[in-house]
Amino acid sequence: MTDHSTFPDPVYRDTVLAPLFDHARVDHAHGFRRIDRAHLVMLARTGILPPAVAARIAHALVAIDRDIDPATLVYTGEVEDYFFLREAELKARIGPDDGGRLHTARSRNDIDHTLFKMALKDRLDGLLADARALLHALIETADRERTTLIVAYTHGQPAQPTTFGHYLSAATEVLIRDIARLEAARAVVDLSSMGAAAITTSGFPIDRQLMADLLGFAAPQRNSYSCIAAVDYITATYGAVELLFLHLGRLVQDFQVWSSFEVGQIHVPNAFVQISSIMPQKRNPVPIEHMRHLASQTVGRARMVKDIMHNTPFTDMNDSEGETQSAGYSAFDSGTRVLRLLAAFVPALRIDGDRVAQTTDRACITITELADTLVRREDLSFRQAHEIAAQTARAVVAAGESLGTGGHAPFAAAFRDTMGRAAAMTPDDFATAVSAAHFVAVRDRFGGPGAAAMQDALDTYRAALADFTAAAQTRAQAAADAAATLDAAFDALMETADGDL
Repeated sequence: MTDHSTFPDPVYRDTVLAPLFDHARVDHAHGFRRIDRAHLVMLARTGILPPAVAARIAHALVAIDRDIDPATLVYTGEVEDYFFLREAELKARIGPDDGGRLHTARSRNDIDHTLFKMALKDRLDGLLADARALLHALIETADRERTTLIVAYTHGQPAQPTTFGHYLSAATEVLIRDIARLEAARAVVDLSSMGAAAITTSGFPIDRQLMADLLGFAAPQRNSYSCIAAVDYITATYGAVELLFLHLGRLVQDFQVWSSFEVGQIHVPNAFVQISSIMPQKRNPVPIEHMRHLASQTVGRARMVKDIMHNTPFTDMNDSEGETQSAGYSAFDSGTRVLRLLAAFVPALRIDGDRVAQTTDRACITITELADTLVRREDLSFRQAHEIAAQTARAVVAAGESLGTGGHAPFAAAFRDTMGRAAAMTPDDFATAVSAAHFVAVRDRFGGPGAAAMQDALDTYRAALADFTAAAQTRAQAAADAAATLDAAFDALMETADGDL
């Protein structure tokens, strides 16, 4: 018969406590170290701990970090979790009285949420760096391809000509907004929970601002109940991650369609092509498939974390903690792979101009500009012009002709049938009106593919990237300064007493 009088039950140990222990030692060991040292500095500066006691604890913490490698630890069940292992080691070195004083005015509740925020900040910073690299790749490729004609599709059908640069600019704007959402989520994460203790702060004169400063947070989170109950720092993060990769997945899907043999609008270079093991003629742009499924995996992993938060009580709870955090980190792992691959893939693409020209002619996608030109030159209503253009397109398609070289005669007939007079447009005028280059050039309005509009857009995108980069550099410097300040303050504590352990 199993003995249920002693904690932990072996099954509970193996199914819950051991995985949580491994998660903490792998993902949060450095965070525990920083929190212990910062909390000790705060306790000493506020007079909650005498200098001599603080110094003894400081020396012991150094000894623990020197002697114990978290990577080699195996969970035995002798302690409940990684936190209690550190506390047990502290007590073993300096006794239960002084060893137990480090936990004054704190709880595993505020420690845990602070650990999770520290880990999320690091991951968000890495993801943001990769997102900025992709943004740079999109901007530079859009600039390079600003005059490269492509076929734009709606409802899966050829619609109008534009440029590859204009298309990539659309994706660039979405990415800028996605980065802004990640930045906003990071600002929510960048609020320290330390000092909330279990729920209501402490009766000791703690300094929550000092803790936030030493740990590199922008500020302490104000409401102490919120510190341990409001998991919007989690939902904001994974909501932003989910949207980023949902949006990128749509871009990747276009690349899949455009690189197909039937469309052939983009050429994927050999470096991103795998050959069939049995069909030597096939060029398989397999990286597109990997980006697509990895983006979908990232969306699913991020959504999973959000779903776990649904209908949970507004309090400190395990639902939002160790195992959920560990599962959520996998979204950053897969997402990073997508961003890095896409940033290398996009600049390598080239447009197949011949295929674009064939589709443009065959599908009569410049016909809208013919109607617009008739309104401007022939003083027609748009509906009259639209009907003439539609008749012209139907005749050209039925005859298997090119709109540019064989469309003027059908156009002249359609114009006479509709208006009862001859059109003033010459064959040369007609050829210009239905050319893809002309179509793009005259659409030089705010947000359009024309030259001036594109330059203005690219300037705006580069300014946004510069702002994101500057903000990241500022945060990185602040984090380095906070780490240096903590190290100096902790070292100063050790100088107040003799004797390393």
